[in-house]
Order: sequence, then structure tokens, then C-alpha cells
Amino acid sequence: MKRFSALDERRKRRRKVTATINLVSLMDIFTILVFFLLVNSTEGEVLPSSKVKLPDSVAQLKPRQTIVIVVSNEDIVVQGRRVVTVAQALGGGDIIEPLKTELAYLSNRPGSTGRPIEKTAVTILGERTIHYSLLKKIMMTCSSAHYSDISLAVNQKTKGAG
Repeated sequence: MKRFSALDERRKRRRKVTATINLVSLMDIFTILVFFLLVNSTEGEVLPSSKVKLPDSVAQLKPRQTIVIVVSNEDIVVQGRRVVTVAQALGGGDIIEPLKTELAYLSNRPGSTGRPIEKTAVTILGERTIHYSLLKKIMMTCSSAHYSDISLAVNQKTKGAG
């Protein structure tokens, strides 16, 4: 009969041991990674898509989360809600009353979940062919409704492009 030495016993024990992976720690890492990617995926702001053709510019600033006024050739839309037609807006005085009423309503509305909307800022997405007098009326109406930060949305073009 053959006797095994202590060294042989240790070798046998090492061969029987199987490697295991602790999946709990791995799942924790992946969960943290997913949350990190979700939080940081909304870095760039996307303005609502519409059929409005924006003017081109070499603007460098990214858009902020503000109240959005879309001005097409037919309608003026605030946050997706049609407020007044362009013909009605051009027909009145310097202030567009339905637009002012809507902006006053939005400034008093409590914030929704998600990123907060700047209460004194508005972004105008205006068709590139709208008349300046209409744009001036919209800006005066925004100012009279206490929206002091008015931005115009444009398509960003490269500096080298004509």
C-alpha cells in the first residue's frame, strides 16, 4: 500500500476546489453603470421637432430647457398647444393677448417632474420666412408677460460653410 505525503494531500485538495464567481458584486457594478448612463444620457437638449424651417447660424450655445413658442406660417403654438393664428396676431396691437394669457398661465403653473423649466426664459422656434413685425410682437408680448430671457432657435452650421 502506498502512503501519500502531506504534499500530495494538499495537491489533491487544490484540484478538487472549483473557482466560483460572485455575481452579486458584478450585478451591483452593472446596476450602477446603467444608472450612470441614464442620468448622463440627457446631456444635450433637444428642441421639439416641428415642420418649421429654422434659420442657420454659427451659434455655439446649447439650448436650455425653457418654454418653447413655435411660430409657423399659420399658427403660434406654445408648449405644443395652439394659441393663436398668425393672421389674428398680426391684426391686433403690439401685444398678442392670447399669447400673453398662455405665458402667464405657464409661469404660474407648478413645475413638473424631471428637469425644471426656467420660469423667465422662452425659446422661439420661428419659421425662417416669418415677417419681422410678427417676431417683434411675439418678443414684446413675452417681455410684457415677464419673460426677460428670450432666445431664438437656429440651425447650427459650421463656420466654414457659406
